[in-house]
Amino acid sequence: MKKVIVFILLVTLCTALFFALRPTADAHAEVLKNGSKGTLVRTVQTKLKNWGYYTGTVDGIYGPKTVAAVKYFQRVNGLTQDGIVGAKTAAAMGVTLSSSASSSGGTGASYSSGDSYLLAKCIYAEARGEPYTGQVAVGAVILNRVRSSKFPNSISGVIYQPYAFTCVADGQINLTPDASAKRAAQDALNGWDPTNGCLYYYNPATATSSWIWSRTVMLSIGKHNFAL
Repeated sequence: MKKVIVFILLVTLCTALFFALRPTADAHAEVLKNGSKGTLVRTVQTKLKNWGYYTGTVDGIYGPKTVAAVKYFQRVNGLTQDGIVGAKTAAAMGVTLSSSASSSGGTGASYSSGDSYLLAKCIYAEARGEPYTGQVAVGAVILNRVRSSKFPNSISGVIYQPYAFTCVADGQINLTPDASAKRAAQDALNGWDPTNGCLYYYNPATATSSWIWSRTVMLSIGKHNFAL
C-alpha cells in the first residue's frame, strides 16, 4: 500500500513539475520590437507609411521612429500602446508573425547596387520634379513588373524592354540621378509601393498611346496616373 501511495505522489509531483516548467505559448510568441530587423519589419514599416503613421525610411530596422509609429497605430486602434508588434497588433495590421520575426538578418529580394542605381536613373529620368511619393511609385511600378509574369524578370530587362519607357528612347536614362531619386529607389526596393501593385503609369497631359488610356487608373500622384 505504501508503494502505491509513493508511486501516486511521484506521478503527481512529476506532472506538476512538467506544467510548471513547460514554456507557455506567450513565452515563445514572436514579436517585433525596438532592435528587430528583417523582412517583417519592412512589411510593418511599409503598411504604417502607406497609412500615414510612419514618416521614416522603410529600411527593415525597428528603431525609435518605428516604435513611435506603432504606438500611434495602437492608440488609434484601441490597442495597448507599448510600441511592440505582438499578436494583437500584428492581427490589426494584417501581418503574420513567424519565427523569423525578430531576426537580425533577412533582406528580402536580392538586388545589386547596380540594380539600385539603374532604378534610380529611371526614376530620375521619368519622375524628377514629381512629389517624392510619386518618385517611389515609379520605382514600385518597375519592381511590380519584375515580379509579374507579363514582363522580364529583372530590373534592367524591364527598363530596357523595347518601347517600355520614354526615357530610354530619348536617352534621358543616361542622366545622373540625384539624391532624391536614389532614396526613392531604395524605398521602393525596401518594399514601399504607393501604387498597391500597379503595372503602368502615364502623364495624361502628354500621353499619345490610345492603348494606355484603356488601362484602369487606380490613383494619381502628381502628374502621373497609375494603372493596372
